[in-house]
Amino acid sequence: MDLYEHQARELLEEHGIVVPKAEVTDVPQGAREIARRLGGRVVVKAQVKTGGRGKAGGVKIAADPAAAELTARQILGMDIKGHTVRKVMVAEPVDIEREYYVSYVLDRATGRFLAIASAEGGMDIEEVAATRPEAVARIPVDPGEGVTTARAAEIASAAGLPPQTVDVLVRLWDVLVREDALLVEVNPLVRTVQGRILALDAKVTLDDNARFRQTRWGDDLAALDDEGDALEAAAAEKGLNYVKLDGEVGIIGNGAGLVMSTLDVVAGCGARPANFLDIGGGASAQVMADGLGVILADPGVKSVFVNVFGGITACDAVADGIVQALETVRLTKPLVVRLDGNNAVRGRTILDAHRHPLVEQATSMDGAARRAAELAHAH
Repeated sequence: MDLYEHQARELLEEHGIVVPKAEVTDVPQGAREIARRLGGRVVVKAQVKTGGRGKAGGVKIAADPAAAELTARQILGMDIKGHTVRKVMVAEPVDIEREYYVSYVLDRATGRFLAIASAEGGMDIEEVAATRPEAVARIPVDPGEGVTTARAAEIASAAGLPPQTVDVLVRLWDVLVREDALLVEVNPLVRTVQGRILALDAKVTLDDNARFRQTRWGDDLAALDDEGDALEAAAAEKGLNYVKLDGEVGIIGNGAGLVMSTLDVVAGCGARPANFLDIGGGASAQVMADGLGVILADPGVKSVFVNVFGGITACDAVADGIVQALETVRLTKPLVVRLDGNNAVRGRTILDAHRHPLVEQATSMDGAARRAAELAHAH
């Protein structure tokens, strides 16, 4: 479960990490009133569970309370990567001298956590990591040992962070452990011109397996959901194993391992997966219709890739399911299908005979992924 920025900041503040003063509202007039309480000049920030808000126009400076109301009116209702802005956070501005990046994330492959830090934080941290990986330190953390002051000093030194960040690194680890989180991230962590260290933005992902301990959010965690999670909730009601991602290629596959491989192959073709959707062993017309319906409801999806390896459920049954699903679901985006395994030839014949103008086939996973990426980029 991802938290909104304002919720993540609350956790950080409770653990002694300094954050700018801020309040949340869902109406433009509320932004005016908050700005008046904070001294006039403020930052208005969209509250959605996705990155890239600044580049999308979801983070803006307002010079006075009237401007804060106008800015909130512009941001509320925006669509940012498929997420509708329903609330804004209005925060006091900060005079920034330097921006840093710090996070802890679970590394499932090693059974440890990974500390990731850089002296070059901010909106372009992803570009920094891709073009100059040496500027981003990745330090494994043994969960049994945790992050002591000495360990935090090693992380800060490796990333080129100033000594004042050591205490933040220790406290951020405390957030991770005590709040049952899988990810805690501060970007940017800043040093102000006055020499203070503040967390300007925060992201926290809680472990769903620890929900029984996360009593602070009450019994109904659905209150934390935004539009992206609404798709996940809709999929769950239909018995689908669906996770929304920030991409443009919708993915349907049978088996978690195959779907994970499909995500990697699509990413390797220069496109971003829009979701994880595992239909398991069932590929009936209803399952395919439900899956396509959920994926096509994501406005960020530009193409769909169905990747099925026939086993117990043969490929001809999958093809029949796709054909019948297309009779109930209006296909608005191109669909690329790759069938392999049990009765694959018969399944391909069924799809060829249907001749839907938006459906294409490919015989290999790599070829299908490339075509889905091409179609996504063309729309």
